[in-house]
Amino acid sequence: MKRTLIIAEAGVNHNGDLEMAREMVRQAARAGADYVKFQTAVPELVISTFAPKAEYQKATTGEAESQLEMCRAIHLPLSDYAGLKALCAEEGIGFMSTPFDLVSIDLLADLGQDYFKIPSGEITNLPYLRRIAAAGRPVILSTGMSTLEEIEEAIQVLTGTHPKHSSESALTRDDITVLHCNTQYPTPYSDVNLLAMNEIRDRLGVRVGYSDHTQGIEVTLAAAALGAEVVEKHFTLSRDLPGPDHKASLEPDELAALVRGVRNIDAALGSARKQVTDSERPNMEVARKSIVAARPIKAGETFTEANITVKRPGSGISPMRWDEVIGLTAPRDFEYDEVIEIAPA
Repeated sequence: MKRTLIIAEAGVNHNGDLEMAREMVRQAARAGADYVKFQTAVPELVISTFAPKAEYQKATTGEAESQLEMCRAIHLPLSDYAGLKALCAEEGIGFMSTPFDLVSIDLLADLGQDYFKIPSGEITNLPYLRRIAAAGRPVILSTGMSTLEEIEEAIQVLTGTHPKHSSESALTRDDITVLHCNTQYPTPYSDVNLLAMNEIRDRLGVRVGYSDHTQGIEVTLAAAALGAEVVEKHFTLSRDLPGPDHKASLEPDELAALVRGVRNIDAALGSARKQVTDSERPNMEVARKSIVAARPIKAGETFTEANITVKRPGSGISPMRWDEVIGLTAPRDFEYDEVIEIAPA
């Protein structure tokens, strides 16, 4: 049975508060997610003093502070991540964090996280991609704002197969899951273009998934139904909290509903084989039909279209054998509506 990997994206929705981050670990575990994922960065290594805010960041946090000042306020110090990873182990949920700079990559490599998540903004960052490739861990690659050509080029760097840009890598395409993504917070439904997820799979020969920035859970559920192997969704302790990403995030009860929905879809997809299931097998006798007597029939009488018909239950001779039964003789008397039997061949 398909099992979609579910990432509860805490991101920076802890607002730089370690205790809030710890509570997010507990809530993600309680919701049943496979991983809780944070974002790790040394803001000064990621954002220049001249970098503007995105429009959605201006709308949610105002324009008085710069992007750098905003990120300084909402990121945890690097020293906090070892403790968060340990808490994840205690709570029975996987730990993951997205690095945004080379120092953060090295820190997370030393912590031994299972996957490296590459955010959409780093897909054209050659030094960054090389450092991820050298870490040798499976990669989940978000592709917001990207073309197929840019995704393919990043994959080639990660796998050490780029014709111009070498990298130290033992990764193969089997080690990379590419997430279709739109980076607008929240993403308008008309811009989701969810079917592009399967174009990525078919054109680039990689596993695929979806990183969702829409409001609600419908699109994530649709991605799971379309075959996403990984889904990622932002969550928050409260959408009323200040910060850039809370408004486009799920609250804990909604995250739990998403997990239940994805797991139900995983179960419902089943296999590609069309077969009678154990749950419906008892209904065959109730819902299907058999050949029965349309009136009383005497032994030795010929079965004709005048004296037999088709009715429930389906415990007797299938109506698909109608032509075979017509013209045979009744081996015994039959009452009206009685299921017809024929003599053994």
